[in-house]
Amino acid sequence: MAAVGGRRLLVSDFMLSFMWVWSSVLIKIFVHKILGYGAHDLKGEILRYGISIGNLFFFAFLAKTTKGGAYNPLTILSSAISGDFSNFLFTVGARIPVQVLGSIYGVRLILTAFPEIGRGPRLNVDIARGALTEGVLTFAIVIISLGLSRKIPGSFLMKTWISSVSKLTLHMLGSDLTGGCMNPASVMGWAFALGEHISKEHLIVYWLAPMEATLAAVWAFRVIVRPEKFETPKVKSGKSD
Repeated sequence: MAAVGGRRLLVSDFMLSFMWVWSSVLIKIFVHKILGYGAHDLKGEILRYGISIGNLFFFAFLAKTTKGGAYNPLTILSSAISGDFSNFLFTVGARIPVQVLGSIYGVRLILTAFPEIGRGPRLNVDIARGALTEGVLTFAIVIISLGLSRKIPGSFLMKTWISSVSKLTLHMLGSDLTGGCMNPASVMGWAFALGEHISKEHLIVYWLAPMEATLAAVWAFRVIVRPEKFETPKVKSGKSD
């Protein structure tokens, strides 16, 4: 059963990663090419961000439906660090590589269908500032995700809304500097297609910095937030009717 569950997660990770890189491209095509809004048109930007939030809700639903499928290595890495060693090895050795493969094949198909679509995320600052930007953004989103994963009051819709708005806000803050990606697998898909996946700026900014920020966020969360205490429920005395 464990092996079956592991294979199901790998298939889910591949498909979600494949679909994720496609979703962002399709949103841009819909807003800018089909509807005809310019790159800096306020109405177009508002519409694109609104659709992006809906897209995040859709992928959150897929993650719940697939019982743990993910498209972002940082999401599963933060939970793997807190789990047992076998789960950590499965995450690092199997799930993250499968997510990268899903992103690569997704980008390859995108460039085949829409060769004029662009280059994906771009680093518009020096490596040090880029690494700091991706690190800070990743640290923030991992802290938020860990907080929402705790047993706190709130429905799936409310938690997904908070997570989606947070991700979109952080993406906007870093979009002009690094693309505000916070997703090494997605960036790897574009970098591999363009032959830039082994460049220093790619490895440091989009892999090393987010991974270190994830580790730091998990450590900081453990220090700041005390583990939940489980109390044995008290048995009420008295006769029951």
